[in-house]
Amino acid sequence: MSDLDTALLDRIILNLMKGGTKNFYCGMAMGFDLTAAQIVLKYKRLYGAKLIACVPCPEQAENYSPKDREIYDNALNNCDVKIMLAPYYFSGCMHRRDRFLVDNCNVLISYLRSESGGTYYTVNYARKVNANIIEI
Repeated sequence: MSDLDTALLDRIILNLMKGGTKNFYCGMAMGFDLTAAQIVLKYKRLYGAKLIACVPCPEQAENYSPKDREIYDNALNNCDVKIMLAPYYFSGCMHRRDRFLVDNCNVLISYLRSESGGTYYTVNYARKVNANIIEI
């Protein structure tokens, strides 16, 4: 995540809000997701937007660093809607969250840097269903 251009992500989210996007779904993962959530929180009142937390399971943040846990808790406490996608962790619950995000968005903002892992899975799923994707 060190090479993420947060100013670019900020401009993308702000332009989506200015263009009328109201609902921002967030997978609440460390790094990109929580950075995006912080940006949405910065502007949501000004543009009448909503942050919707899509939590894969209650245990999601158990192993987050104290700093990431603080960011996670702040985003969760300030989001407008909280969706818990599974009552407990199971193999595949993260992919369930990823499919939910794609299936419920008009545009997916992605920060893909590896041909493996959850982001890779999500972007491939989005491509498969012909979702609109903004790649950073």
